[in-house]
Amino acid sequence: MPTEADRTGPAPGALLLCRAVPGAVAPVAHLLRERMQLTRAGDEWSVLVPEGGPWRDAGEPVDRVVTGWATALAVGAPWPVLALWWDADHAGFTLASGFRRPVGFVWLASGLPAGEEEAMRTFAARVGLDPVLDLQALDRLTKPDSAADARTRLRGLLAVLARVGVSLPRQLAPGEPADRLREAAALQPDSLPVEWPGWRDAVAERDTVDHSRLGPWMPWTGGPRARALALAQVAAGVPLTARGVRRRDGGLIAAGALFLAHGLLSLAYGLTHPRD
Repeated sequence: MPTEADRTGPAPGALLLCRAVPGAVAPVAHLLRERMQLTRAGDEWSVLVPEGGPWRDAGEPVDRVVTGWATALAVGAPWPVLALWWDADHAGFTLASGFRRPVGFVWLASGLPAGEEEAMRTFAARVGLDPVLDLQALDRLTKPDSAADARTRLRGLLAVLARVGVSLPRQLAPGEPADRLREAAALQPDSLPVEWPGWRDAVAERDTVDHSRLGPWMPWTGGPRARALALAQVAAGVPLTARGVRRRDGGLIAAGALFLAHGLLSLAYGLTHPRD
């Protein structure tokens, strides 16, 4: 007899793949103020497994939320972020890198493609996949296939991404419930929880961060444009957050909040750690 999950499809969930080691991801990720589990997903990749409060408790669309998170993380760090997401009706991915417009693709639950092939080509170029062999494999994911549902499509995507070093732990399979994914991530040998530590601890943590991993542009590194960058982030974060509140868009709110957090933390760090 089919279960309720079988009738309604998988519960919403997501994985955030970051092209950086966990030690570089954690200081930026906790500014999202979302409980997550962080573990390695390859030699140069990490994966964030969110608890999923915005879509579990507030009913916000998972794709919109994780697109905002990926965009915020990618702007706040010098590495790209790939969000894999799914719900009862769809599944897909969004790649965010720097200030460029995010690119992604969507499949219906049955696996029927609902995205644009051009987006897949742009994705391949930004990730650094082979423009011939790897692109051919990705192209197959944009064609109808009655034997492949949305979950199978995401697994096919991960198989292609193995060419650039992505290696998710076997237990972190797209489509699994969020609580099960977080439990599996927590069991990995190098796993660590990511939570908002509070403003005082977050400012203090600047002293322990390896800034060379984050890039010289980061405002708290004390570069010559640190204050200007911090003010610019605050200026960008206020209207973005307000826009997200008006639209009830958790993704925009998260992105705006991260800009504000970066800017305010950087200004606070500058005040408590003045340069000679």
